[in-house]
Amino acid sequence: MAEEKPLNFLEQLIKKDLETGVHTAIRTRFPPEPNGYLHIGHAKSICLNFGLAQTFGGECNLRFDDTNPAKEDVEYVESIMADVRWLGFDWSGEVRYASSYFDTLYEWAQYLVKEGKAYVCDLNAEEARAYRGTLTEPGKNSPYRERSVEESLDLLERMKQGEFDEGTKVLRAKIDMAHGNINMRDPILYRIRKQAHHQTGDKWCIYPTYDFAHGQEDAIEGITHSICTLEFADHRPLYEWFIENLPVPAKPRQFEFGRLNLSYTVMSKRKLKQLVDENHVSGWDDPRMPTIAGYRRRGYTPASLRKFCDMIGVTKSDGVVDVAMLEHAIRDDLDKNAPRAMCVLRPLKVVLTNYPADKTESLTAPGHPNRDDLPVRTLPFGREIYIDQEDFREEANKKYKRLVLGKRVRLRNAYVIEAEEAIKDEQGGVIEIRARLLEETLGEDPADGVKPKGVIQWVAAHDCATFTVNLYDRLFNEAAPDAGGEFLQCLNPDSLVVLENCVGEKGLAEAAVGAGYQFEREGYFCRDTSGEKLIFNRTIGLRDSGFK
Repeated sequence: MAEEKPLNFLEQLIKKDLETGVHTAIRTRFPPEPNGYLHIGHAKSICLNFGLAQTFGGECNLRFDDTNPAKEDVEYVESIMADVRWLGFDWSGEVRYASSYFDTLYEWAQYLVKEGKAYVCDLNAEEARAYRGTLTEPGKNSPYRERSVEESLDLLERMKQGEFDEGTKVLRAKIDMAHGNINMRDPILYRIRKQAHHQTGDKWCIYPTYDFAHGQEDAIEGITHSICTLEFADHRPLYEWFIENLPVPAKPRQFEFGRLNLSYTVMSKRKLKQLVDENHVSGWDDPRMPTIAGYRRRGYTPASLRKFCDMIGVTKSDGVVDVAMLEHAIRDDLDKNAPRAMCVLRPLKVVLTNYPADKTESLTAPGHPNRDDLPVRTLPFGREIYIDQEDFREEANKKYKRLVLGKRVRLRNAYVIEAEEAIKDEQGGVIEIRARLLEETLGEDPADGVKPKGVIQWVAAHDCATFTVNLYDRLFNEAAPDAGGEFLQCLNPDSLVVLENCVGEKGLAEAAVGAGYQFEREGYFCRDTSGEKLIFNRTIGLRDSGFK
């Protein structure tokens, strides 16, 4: 019987809240800003927030914190919804948007002004920074801090009506310019942004800040546990100040956990966008990107990402996870579930001189060595086959277990053959092998006196699939590309190698988009999603390098 996994600190906290009656039911939320595609760090947050709701019989909302129209787009909204569903989760009720609450948030902004707890400030960005102070020096009050309630209300409404230019006025909370937490030094609640919004169109030309909107959205939706990453810990006093000073319908609480940092990976949306915008990758869903869309296209599975998020756990501190742990989770899932197929990445023709030219036959191979539910494969066989160029040498030492002139090797799930002659081009390169087939060697049990050196994959030349293979590797060749210098200098120049005219079992021609396979002795691959051309992406190699 498997040991019961201990509860993480958030599960312990929620369990206690339910047992003591602080809450009778829980509601969490996943609140991405639609300003880019989600990455593996967001996958951890998705699994955590939706997982907590599932564990404790609660509900989880999907809410877009769409308060910055300058950086947001419907494309990102749609991609995020697809990612959440692909990971195996669904949200409670309809999708929510911060923009749906803009009217209420504006009324609450007016409420703070009327209460003498907010004011319109005319300082420009540079002046505001000077007045704000530093981590060691207190800030100074804005000269507009004591504006009358009536004047601030009038100016706020005129801001809303579009009377003022961007950057000329903001609405600020009146808290404490000498506060030790800089986030509490009269933070901005509203900015003028004369830009259309992907949900509200041209209705608004002022938009609330994330800090002002977030906690109030939680309150409107009845969120009980607002789970954030550690960078929001310094913002929690402000979160709580708004909740205490506004007529909100509920009082959610914020809790923080350590964010996911992954070696050989950048997790900054800004840097990921830079990679896309500067064409270092083909797009947000490039299989080298750490985005969920990129992983999906590369052939990672939802189960493997959920398993990885479970393996790394939930902590109260940040740390760096070895990317090898993620790769292990992928391999483990694919090893158990991916159907097998044979593929020759760099084809070299072999002519079986003693096999009749007009003869063909059908051999069989299991769909998976440990899965009876996967169908048996049919392997056409004939006089001409392809093997991989790396599986032949004219001469080799005893450690080489593949085809050598005068030596024997088994074709996987087929016959033993013996190489007799290498045909070369004018430059001396081997372009064809002449070999003979040893009869009575079909199957895995060697015939009397037949001792092949090894087993290699092969594909029948007369009936096979031809396709392109993208060999993907890590995008960065430094474990900490963000450390110190320019992260672009750490790009791996060999992160993508394209191989044309690869050949594989004929069934691969009918592979569904996204379908994954183990190409025997080569690694795990999946059918690419782009275009009509038959392309397979390498998901990951066969060997697990281990992880710390």
